[in-house]
Amino acid sequence: MEILKLTAPCKDYLWGGNRLREEYGKKSDADKIAESWELSCHKDGESIIANGKDAGKTLTQYVAENKSSLGTNCDRFEYFPILIKLIDAKDNLSVQVHPDNEYAMRVEGEYGKTEMWYIVDCNDDAKLIYGFDKEISREEFAKRIEENTLLEVTNNVPVHKGDVFYITAGTLHAIGSGILIAEIQQNSNTTYRVYDYGRVGADGKPRQLHVEKAVEVTELCPPKYDTKPEGKPEKIEGGEKTLLRSCEYFNVNKIKVAGDVTLSATEKSFNSILVLDGKGEINGQEADKGDSFFIPAAFGEYKISGELEILVTDII
Repeated sequence: MEILKLTAPCKDYLWGGNRLREEYGKKSDADKIAESWELSCHKDGESIIANGKDAGKTLTQYVAENKSSLGTNCDRFEYFPILIKLIDAKDNLSVQVHPDNEYAMRVEGEYGKTEMWYIVDCNDDAKLIYGFDKEISREEFAKRIEENTLLEVTNNVPVHKGDVFYITAGTLHAIGSGILIAEIQQNSNTTYRVYDYGRVGADGKPRQLHVEKAVEVTELCPPKYDTKPEGKPEKIEGGEKTLLRSCEYFNVNKIKVAGDVTLSATEKSFNSILVLDGKGEINGQEADKGDSFFIPAAFGEYKISGELEILVTDII
């Protein structure tokens, strides 16, 4: 059993920048890199194993050949449960919403999407959209989309480095310009776009909106939220650990490594390691800023050494 280093597929969406190339070592032939899919078994972009005897295989192939590598806590899911991304928003993303599991499985044939954003970095004046600033009706929602007045009733939230946003399915949202995030989400690529600032795609046509579906699935009340991590920082041997968010779909901790930290992948769940900053090693394997690793369930203890900031994701 090996710790797998992953190569991320990259997406060149029109709102992206080039920080992921310049600062995180991502590679793409495209002019810009908006997203890198750091842990993915999704058909729209699959992680490739970069090391060991399974080098060159997709993570999907590896999991199919090693079903126990996910762990027993993943038995409740029909397929690989999560998707992890780095997202560089040079410009505003479209205002959008994701459906819940029931609607998405019935209409789209895949899971819905609840997600978590960890703000890795941002401009001083950065903001994002998180739901509405007042309750509105479905009729008003549809009318405002049609009349391009939707932004008059959105909840615009100032963003700071280290903030955490937990975005349940049905919550209207949009990442604003000048924000770089790590996103941990359900394994889904279903997005209903409702406003896109009048932009056009590569074909010169306005990008598609999904108004009818969005009106059906969007929660129209102002959301309750807290941008602080779920847990407080706690000292561990060799570093500091902070629970960012734990839910039925994923469990995410940020760990600041200053020396040697020992973690464990039990038979219950795989571990995903995403290096946000710094340099070090995982069981003697080089780990640099932007690197992503998959530790199979039941691997047991492994050691992370150096000066790093990492996200550790598992399923509970």
